[in-house]
Amino acid sequence: MSDREYVDFATVRDLLEQANERRGELSYEQLMALGHAQWAASENRGGTKTDSEVFKALRDALMENEKLAPHPEISAKLAELCPMAVADVRVIIASKRIAMDTPEIEELITVIRQHAL
Repeated sequence: MSDREYVDFATVRDLLEQANERRGELSYEQLMALGHAQWAASENRGGTKTDSEVFKALRDALMENEKLAPHPEISAKLAELCPMAVADVRVIIASKRIAMDTPEIEELITVIRQHAL
């Protein structure tokens, strides 16, 4: 079990905005990260706005898959990007060499559709 927590861009955006309000300013790196998180959590990236609650529910649902369970980072990536095509899912799972046939990937896409739409 990993001790890392994987979050979506909306959560990163919210945390950085809260830090900015508390401190009154952010470092250059934090400002760049905030700008990226604002863009990535918006509809401007891929046409789907990120919602933290949807992300968490989808990530948890994907973690129930026996092949994804050992790879929480892949479940988080799938939950953030919400790919709707088999080829797009293959690209994401390839980084960990997770072997899935087309029907298994289509099941993942069904789970994604149930949570993201």
